[in-house]
Amino acid sequence: MFQGMEYVYEVYKEKSFSKAAANLFISQPSLSANVKRVENRIGYPIFDRSTKPLGLTECGKEYIRCVEEILGIHRSFSAFIHDWDKLSTGNLTLGGSNLFSSWILPPLISAFVTCYPHIKINLIEESTAQLAELLQKGSVDLILDNTALNPDIFDSRIFHEEHLILAVPSHFPINASLKDYQITDLQIQNGSFLNPSFPIVPIKSFKGLPFIMMKNENDTGKRARQICQANDFEPDVVLNMDQQMTAYNICQSGMGISFIGDIMLSRIPHNHNVVYYKLPAQHNSRRICFYWKKGRYFTKAMEEFLNMSCK
Repeated sequence: MFQGMEYVYEVYKEKSFSKAAANLFISQPSLSANVKRVENRIGYPIFDRSTKPLGLTECGKEYIRCVEEILGIHRSFSAFIHDWDKLSTGNLTLGGSNLFSSWILPPLISAFVTCYPHIKINLIEESTAQLAELLQKGSVDLILDNTALNPDIFDSRIFHEEHLILAVPSHFPINASLKDYQITDLQIQNGSFLNPSFPIVPIKSFKGLPFIMMKNENDTGKRARQICQANDFEPDVVLNMDQQMTAYNICQSGMGISFIGDIMLSRIPHNHNVVYYKLPAQHNSRRICFYWKKGRYFTKAMEEFLNMSCK
């Protein structure tokens, strides 16, 4: 039943016979005939040809699910064979949001490639929800994220402990009265601001000022709101963003206050347009972890990348 599944899967991915035929370097009539043969063997249609873009029938959805399982098994066996070559060949696909793909993963990838130059690295930048879906399908080997994923589906290893910091545009007059609470770039980089003796800014001081917040479904957004609620403070939100990096850029442009993780702040260049403050401990600490699908074959490339990155 799965002979010719590559033709069906290409049509499914492209949602078009013409695009799939071009990718497979065959004519569209030939592709249609191959797909029809598969459907005839099954006894039911796979594609609903009345929809645009091309959709799947109920039978088609189950067929594609099985095909993806078969492809996952094939990838696992290929990865196993590559390991016999002592990492002299192979692939490693990593995933991360804009923040991790821009600032955290590049130096880790660079260090790994220096040691294993023949391993091909692929980096996918997507939202957490999309990355988790790709990870479950087996399209991605490892993702780095600060959201806790379902432990029944994914295994994980801690990369770093992250703490949220309040980032305030430097031109806001409130900063003049809060100088004793301000954190320097060096204190963020060496983590000395985490010392219990370092003063915590009274967050109510920022009442009535504009805030750039992350959306409710975002872990940073959830924690920021929890911090505010725990301190009987309601921020005046002027924008809700999807990406932490975008929120920071808007903050440094002077538009509003934002909650930013110290991991990102320790890696970006110094910015005179922003002043930083330590937040109350409750709700502001989280783990950044590498995740992979539970039960999948754990390649040597994955293992070595994690060993080098999670020191």
